Amino acid sequence: MACSVPKRLLGRDLTTVPTDRKVVALTFDAGASNDGVESILTTLATKGVPATFFVTGDFVDDFPSSARALAKYPIGNHTYHHPDLTTLSDGRTRTEIKTAESRIEAVTGQDPRPYFRFPFGAVNAHTIGIVNSECYVPFRWTVDTLGWKGTSEGQSVSTVVNRVLKTATPGQIVLMHVGAHPQDHSTLDADALPQIIDGLRHRGYGFVTLEAALGSAP
Repeated sequence: MACSVPKRLLGRDLTTVPTDRKVVALTFDAGASNDGVESILTTLATKGVPATFFVTGDFVDDFPSSARALAKYPIGNHTYHHPDLTTLSDGRTRTEIKTAESRIEAVTGQDPRPYFRFPFGAVNAHTIGIVNSECYVPFRWTVDTLGWKGTSEGQSVSTVVNRVLKTATPGQIVLMHVGAHPQDHSTLDADALPQIIDGLRHRGYGFVTLEAALGSAP
């Protein structure tokens, strides 16, 4: 695949889909576990809503069936081991990106380019440049549901839903996770997803994948 990063997107870590339309992009990171995958995919299919999934190479290798199921939707690269790329050498950073890319494509049949998300949201201008040179556009988020913190850290289905609905804005990118909290085993993002979708629709919002950003960013 030839590099296809639009020049207008170089050097950017996108926090929104640039648009005035009332649309939201639901995105999910997949790394530690697959506990919420079945529920999330059922909700998306039942409600006819698209999403974009950022998967690590570790996730693909640990849960190949789940990775293939997620690949019904656009898949992005979340590195192989989920390290803070700002702490790595250029060589190790490229290895993280390329190894994940290779495993994602081998297992799911889908090339993750051009979608990339930095682990932990840790980013600087230099790492963005490396990601761009590997044919990726990095996508951040507008709102983090904090569902990953779980019930043991004070979160609930209600807090997850409210964070999204209270911040709803045209082009919003919502960050969620497919896994369970490692201690309390809650899957708050998966559990809250039906209410999030219904609440956004009630407010007049539709849904897009991150592909919408590639053609609309100035």
